[in-house]
Amino acid sequence: MKTIAIIGGGVTGVTTAYALAKRGFAVTLLERHRYAAMETSYANGGQLSASNAEVWNHRSTIRKALHWLLRRDAPLLVHLHPTWHKLSWFTEFIGAMERYHDNTIALARMAVAAREHVFRWAEEENIQFDLRRQGVLHLHRDRTEFEHAVAVSKLLERGGVRRRQVTPDEMRSIEPSLRGTYYGGHYTDSDSSGDIHKFTTGLAQAAQRLGAQIHYNQHVVQLSASQHGVDVTVLRDNGADTQRYDAVVICAGVASRAFAAQLGDEVNCYPVKGYSVTIQLDDAASQAAAPQVSLVDDTVKLVCSRLGDHRLRIAGTAEFHGHNRDIRADRIAPLTAWVQQNFPDVCTRAITPWAGLRPMTPDLMPRVGPGKAPGVYYNTGHGHLGWTLSAATADMVASAIAAGRDAVTARASPSTRCATART
Repeated sequence: MKTIAIIGGGVTGVTTAYALAKRGFAVTLLERHRYAAMETSYANGGQLSASNAEVWNHRSTIRKALHWLLRRDAPLLVHLHPTWHKLSWFTEFIGAMERYHDNTIALARMAVAAREHVFRWAEEENIQFDLRRQGVLHLHRDRTEFEHAVAVSKLLERGGVRRRQVTPDEMRSIEPSLRGTYYGGHYTDSDSSGDIHKFTTGLAQAAQRLGAQIHYNQHVVQLSASQHGVDVTVLRDNGADTQRYDAVVICAGVASRAFAAQLGDEVNCYPVKGYSVTIQLDDAASQAAAPQVSLVDDTVKLVCSRLGDHRLRIAGTAEFHGHNRDIRADRIAPLTAWVQQNFPDVCTRAITPWAGLRPMTPDLMPRVGPGKAPGVYYNTGHGHLGWTLSAATADMVASAIAAGRDAVTARASPSTRCATART
């Protein structure tokens, strides 16, 4: 395998391009937007948080979803309009509840491996992305929530993630700007935060320096695999153009399901919409009042990250509404209200709202590895942990492709054949 096409220029596509380029492959990344990281990798919560590796396949998730069913501002909102995809996805989601413990541990291990790649790549390539290695603090407002988090921490520790219980006084010592009343918290000092868009665009430039070709404004409409390679058809102004590659890696976010169907595979990603607001900290009072440590409010399922001196990012919520990308005022309002309630001295006059679709599988495990057809690979379906896991899954799929190349080379080597004959 020499030439590899990557479909999608978000964080998973770009990390995959970089990992493959470092291994000497001729990489061509095809992205439908004008720039990298313009959809789900544009304005997420900004956390590299192994402490968030708990999968959602738990009875408490079902209970909360039912409780919030008729609230338009609910942290978890399921639109009642039925579709076959939504119904089948939730059926598989419930079926995966029996694997809750094992999958949480597996994601934690993956997240730990990923953070080492991110830090090393950023240092080697001099990527500046507002990195803060000050940990992530989880906030718990009642005993039930805290005790659930204690149980989760035991699973995370089995996956290599250590987070410690902290009292309300310790929480305020970790983040002095914290207001409000809390039962307790958990702090993971090995977690970090930063700007996913800056990281992804910086790594895309690094991949290009290693020889990867990145083509933007590429509307991929058809994929076809055979023993001779993978044909990728791109729609252009003057018609369709088809190029053949030795292999393809699908990193197309919520579009991965449709591409997989063309290739004879089932990749059950549902588009789960999340929202964020980015607050400009234009005055000294807001800069002083805004938190420095990245936070997770487990009650309302919101995260908060400081991006440099002049920005604060608040993100969260999960909305099951198909491929709808609308930014709804009633979904944005709780994010701004959370800042006003918890950090009242932060001015919220200048905010930028955003919404993105997370590609989420029913068991919340990303799809990484080969498809049915030769030369077809996947690195998609990371859900709410896209940035946290992407570097590890990129290394996994790149290693699998490199192993296949090395095996072919070994079989074709005369010296290998002679050695085999002598034995």
